[in-house]
Amino acid sequence: MTQRIAVLGATGSIGDSTLTILAGYPHDYEVYALSGYQRLDKLLALCQQFMPKRVCVPTVVVDEFAQRLHTAGLNVDVVGGDAGLIDIATDSQVDTVVAAIVGAAGLPSTLAAARAGKRILLANKEALVMAGQMMIEAVKIHHATLLPIDSEHNAIFQCLPPVIQQDNTQIHERSHGVRNLWLTASGGPFLQQSFSQMQQASVAEAVKHPNWSMGQKISVDSATMMNKGLELIEACHLFDLSEDNINVVIHPQSIIHSMVEYSDGSFLAQLGSPDMKTPIAHALSYPARINSGSQPLDLYALSGLEFIKPDLQKFACLRLARQAMQAGTQATIVLNAANEVAVAAFLAGQVRLTDIADINEQALAEVQVSTLGTDADIDDILAIDAMARRYTDAIIAKIA
Repeated sequence: MTQRIAVLGATGSIGDSTLTILAGYPHDYEVYALSGYQRLDKLLALCQQFMPKRVCVPTVVVDEFAQRLHTAGLNVDVVGGDAGLIDIATDSQVDTVVAAIVGAAGLPSTLAAARAGKRILLANKEALVMAGQMMIEAVKIHHATLLPIDSEHNAIFQCLPPVIQQDNTQIHERSHGVRNLWLTASGGPFLQQSFSQMQQASVAEAVKHPNWSMGQKISVDSATMMNKGLELIEACHLFDLSEDNINVVIHPQSIIHSMVEYSDGSFLAQLGSPDMKTPIAHALSYPARINSGSQPLDLYALSGLEFIKPDLQKFACLRLARQAMQAGTQATIVLNAANEVAVAAFLAGQVRLTDIADINEQALAEVQVSTLGTDADIDDILAIDAMARRYTDAIIAKIA
């Protein structure tokens, strides 16, 4: 039976990898819907290639993009903005939603997909960083399926027993013997450089990741190790563990993608070439397996695997993520919002790379928000997000 797929964030790197896989299995998967935000020429080309039934673009360009599709001879339903993303994510014809929109913008549609009982392939970290408890509860209440496609979380998922894959609360059963989870990090482009060298880093240097091909925002997060901090918060929700049961280790080769430590002393690790097509293919076909098209790992070519303890003074963002997770969801919302604004300021040349951690720390310390209650909804979360962004803008204005 053909699986109908909606790829939200189709023009980004995750979208590229997903659509490359889907193109190889036209009888098993139908690209039913796509979304894009800035690279609309690329989105148009994808529509011509995959001929989706629906597409979502920014509200202000809906009519223009619809005309471009019509001129190209394509009959596609065009919707716009957050409402359009939610409409696609909850469409009764959609079986699987690939949640690959970067940042807080991906939260409403991902949560809507969970509430609609969809199969969700999750690349959008912010959905769990900002609304982890709400997301997990929605998945369980509405019988949705949540499959992580971040390489680290997907690796942990693969190394856990099937019973825990189906119900994350089973991780606490002593008979399964899960002691700790280990997230691996590449260390980014500045692993071997000093803090003072990081202070002088250009945008081009910060986004030049040694192992992975990613967008600018996530590449900067990797350079500061905020990416790993966000993944730590995400892992707490995905696997129902506190942050002190999740360790981070720098592994520069990016061959081991993460590990599960068991009470008998065993470590189970998932290995593979650093290629996002591997975890995406795993989630697309789970519990079966398909050919991802990624380059097979050549074990004979491996000269050695290194493991390094992170320097939390140099990579302060990782420390801040643990601090935020300990403080609660309201703090993780503030941290995520502050970081998105700070990264944008760095990319715009307003602040230094090392200022990002200082900005994040100041926002965490000074943005005063009430603890979210059990009756909190997405509007409460987005209100905290907006407040933190305004405050962070003010911090940056004093620096720039």
